[in-house]
This record gives sequence, structure tokens and C-alpha cells, in this order.
Amino acid sequence: MNTKKTTELNEVQKRAAAHSGGPILIAAGAGSGKTKTLTNRLIYLLENGIKPENIIAITFTNKAAKEMRSRVASHKTLAISPFIGTFHSLGVQILKEEAEKVGRAKNFTIFDEDDALSLLKKILLEMNLSKDRFSPLTVMAKISQIKNELLEIEDLASESHYDKVVITAFKKYEDELLKSNAFDFDDLIEKPVKIFQSDKEILEKYQNKWQHILVDEFQDVNTSQYLLIKLLAGKHKNLFVIGDDAQSIYAFRGSDFRNFLNFEKDWDATVIKLEENYRSTKNIIRAASELIKNNKLQKPKDLWTQNQEGELIKLSAFSSAEEEAFGVADKILELIKNGETVKEIAILYRTNAQSRAIEQAFIQSGIPYEIFGGLKFYARKEIKDIIAGLRYAFNPKDAASIERLKKTFTKPQNAALLSELPRLAGELSIVELINFFLENTNYLEYLEKHFKNPEERRENIRELINFASSFKDAHEFLEQVALVSSLDGRPKLQENAVKLMTIHLAKGLEFNQVFIIGTNDGLLPHERSFFKSHDIEEERRLMYVAMTRARQNLYISFYNLPSRFLGEIPPELIEFKKITSYGTRDADWDDETIYIE
Repeated sequence: MNTKKTTELNEVQKRAAAHSGGPILIAAGAGSGKTKTLTNRLIYLLENGIKPENIIAITFTNKAAKEMRSRVASHKTLAISPFIGTFHSLGVQILKEEAEKVGRAKNFTIFDEDDALSLLKKILLEMNLSKDRFSPLTVMAKISQIKNELLEIEDLASESHYDKVVITAFKKYEDELLKSNAFDFDDLIEKPVKIFQSDKEILEKYQNKWQHILVDEFQDVNTSQYLLIKLLAGKHKNLFVIGDDAQSIYAFRGSDFRNFLNFEKDWDATVIKLEENYRSTKNIIRAASELIKNNKLQKPKDLWTQNQEGELIKLSAFSSAEEEAFGVADKILELIKNGETVKEIAILYRTNAQSRAIEQAFIQSGIPYEIFGGLKFYARKEIKDIIAGLRYAFNPKDAASIERLKKTFTKPQNAALLSELPRLAGELSIVELINFFLENTNYLEYLEKHFKNPEERRENIRELINFASSFKDAHEFLEQVALVSSLDGRPKLQENAVKLMTIHLAKGLEFNQVFIIGTNDGLLPHERSFFKSHDIEEERRLMYVAMTRARQNLYISFYNLPSRFLGEIPPELIEFKKITSYGTRDADWDDETIYIE
């Protein structure tokens, strides 16, 4: 391979992007140009003669995949594009060709979380089980764990009655998915892995097809995702992974950052560290770096920046959540008065419930705000009803869609839909099929009769039709809808509102002014993490992620008992104020004695 130059990169980023081949781990600190480096690696491969069809780049969100495709397209015109998408969309690509190996036809349906849970609830009801002991959500989480960790259910059989019941429910659930010619979301990774493990010829076909594999956010992969990559890269070993173990915050979703920490040893890999931060001030970087040093399980990095020193971190103590909320609102009004745009201000918190006091304060103060990550477009009833009709049209075995149609429509309407939709699927375009559905169910009148916001729901339907009209192929449209990831959040941030969001949703975003509220011991770190050191370390990574979202100014506040993490930030980097109903006063920051007066 020759060495055409990559552009707009620093020397370390260039070295990473122009890696000669073989396994490589890029340990990329916060704000160090991770996406740029990954995209330039892909461009480098294309410019040096690697065929696009031999490359796959795997991301964790559709948004990230779209951004990468856009960057590659703006740099290089290609007749064929490399695969750039999420793990789940990669799984779909494999299952489109190999579905029969796991008993499905090529017109399979993908069940979303609601469909899967509804199916499981029906199974547990038929098994006559106590909802208190066998909560559908708990059993669903166990089924997801079995698939994500590739557990053999025979190995799970113990003397425990509970385990035996869960295994029975799991088998019934799998049987029902098979009958419905459907996969759930976890299947999109687990089933390809099972196919590759059982059929070496199929595995070799894909190994030869995808000879260069790039993986973003590698610290977030779970067991089944890692095994999928390991199998695909096993022959050519051209595996380029990039991420930051200090930002691994999704253990509750099954991610295991030990895959990141062990990569160098497991693959005898080259390691390159990206340590220059382009986002934040020196003071923010120093504070976040000193905090994360307290984690024992990590690949240490020395994050640094050429940015200005910046202001000290503003730490404020309040006497209650309400006083904290109004204190934050007052500061934001001051920032707006001094010229800051509201879209560059974010409020971050550990749990969703913490938004209540802030919302009340913002409403009273007249501050426009948006809660990022509210009800998602495809979770809305009117959208799910229409999608159920479309899914049934192309897969009449889809039991979840049949069930939804039966619940929503009268028997005559339902009978007409069930007889007509499969017939029309081959005759009408996707938009014509949606219009048939709406007209033959009097759906818009149904919305008018049953809901207080019919116009908003009609607007959602118009948006769905508009999106559907961009697809020539209905199967591709339904696939895109099914693959909208829960990690994607809302597709677009409002321009004229302060953003309120959990720290988990803030990952990957950045703002000029960041407020981290409720940094109390018991909230951050959460009280559930107190008993295990690795859980405390994950909470510390959450705090690190929150701090490194800030470009210019970082405001941290608490009430009651301050978080132990605040004591890990060097006091010389903090400007501390104690704020009560009696007024505001400067104080020396000492988390041990703050309440001993």
C-alpha cells in the first residue's frame, strides 16, 4: 500500500489514519478528533486502492453513520459505497442473505422493544405466572442478556424454580418469533454470530468480502458485538478500533469496556493515543483528568490542550433542589443577557426525575427549554399503527402487527385490512399503501374522535409519508424504521432552547456552557453503585463525560451531601460559593467540612 497523505490532521491522527494494516487500537481522549480520525482512515483506505465493498465501518448510532457517510461522500465520489452503519444494520445485511439458516424467510420482520415486550407479556399470561414474581420487564432483560452474552440456556438450568420458568418462557418466545418470521433487536447480532459459528463456509465468505473493519466507540461493545467483529476479522486481521475507555458508561446495556482494555493483548495490536483536546479550556481538561485518574481500571491518557486557560470551574452549594434550580435559572438569564445563545447552554443530570425542579424554575423564569430524548417519533401510536399495517402487508405471519391491528380497529375494518394489504403490497407504492390504510380505516377521523391533539398526530403522519416517499423499496423503508436506535435520541436539537438531558444522552455532544446539577452523594455517584468498586468507577466515568461536554464554562452544583467526586477535583481549579435564601458568599472549597459550621 502506498502512502498518499491524509489532510487536516495532527501528526498523531495522521499516523493512526495511515496505519499500514493489522489490528490497531486508537485510545482517543475526549474532544481529540475521534470521528475525524476514523473518517480519514476510511478515506485513506479508499485512496490507497482498497475496494469500497471490502470495507465496513461500524458505528453505534444512525446519526454517527450518517455523518461519516456525508464526510466520505464530500471527499470522494464513489460508484459503490462502503458499508457504514450500526451493528444492527450490519446484522440485517447478513440476515438478508442468510435468514433461512435460522428458519426465516427473506421478508422477515424486525420486532421493536414494544413488540417484543407485548409478545412476552402474552406468553407469561398464558403460563399463568405471577406478575409480581415474573415481571415482564425483568424476564425481558434476562432474555436480552442470554442473547447479548451468547449464553447457552442448558447451562442456565439450575435447581432454581425461577430460572427454569425463565428458560421455558425464553423457548416459547423464540418459537413465537420463528412462527412470526421475525427477529427481535438482539437477534440482529446474536443470530449472525450463531450462523458464523456453525457454518465455516459462510463465515469465510464474509471474511473475504469484508477485509477491513473499522469500529467506532469500541469501549461500548458488548459480548455478542465483540464476537461478531472477532469472527469477521479473524482471517485478515485488518481491524481498526477507536474509542475512549474513560467514556464507557453503558454497562447497564451490556457493554463491557474490558474488550477495549484487553484489545492490545488479545490481538497483539498497535496502540496509538490521541491526547490533544480541541474542545475545552485548560482548566476543564485539568479538572476532568484529575478526576478520572482515580479509576484503577483504565488505559491512562495525558489529555492536554492548546486552548486558553479559561475560567475556574464554578461550584455552588444550595440548600434544596428548588433553590438550586432557581440559582441555575438566574445564572442562565445572566448568560443570555451577556450575549450567550440559549442553544449553547445545557443542563446535565444523572436521573430523569431531576428535571422536575429545573423545569418549574425555567417556566417561572421564562427560559425556553427542551428535554432532549423525549418520546421518539417511531414510538408514537399513530406511527406504530401505520407501520403495523405495512409490516403485515409484507409479512402476513407477523403476529405482533396482527395483534396491534386487532386492538386498534373494528372487526370489519380489521378483516378488510388483513385480506387486502398482502395483496396490495405487490401492486402499490409505499405511499399509496399508507394512503390505502388511512382511507380504509377512516384513521384521521379516528384520531379526531379519540385524542386531544389530532392535528399534531396528523402532522406526524404527514412527516412519515414524506419520509416514506424517498424510498423506492418498501422493504428498505421498513428496515430503516426498525433500525432507528434508542441511542439516537431526537434527530434534531431545537435552535432556541436550553437543553435538559441525562448525562448518558449528552455523550457525543458539546456546548459552550454546561451545568451539572444535583452532584450529591447518592445521585452522582448513584446510591446503587455504593457497594461495588467497578460501579463507582462507571459513575466516575459519567462525571468525566459530563465535565468534558463543556467548551468554555463548567458550572457544578449540589445540595445536601456533596458528591465524593467533587473532592477529587483540585481545589485550586474551583471557585466555590455557598448560596442560601440569606444570600451568596464565597468560601474555601472543602467537601469534608462544608456543613460543619
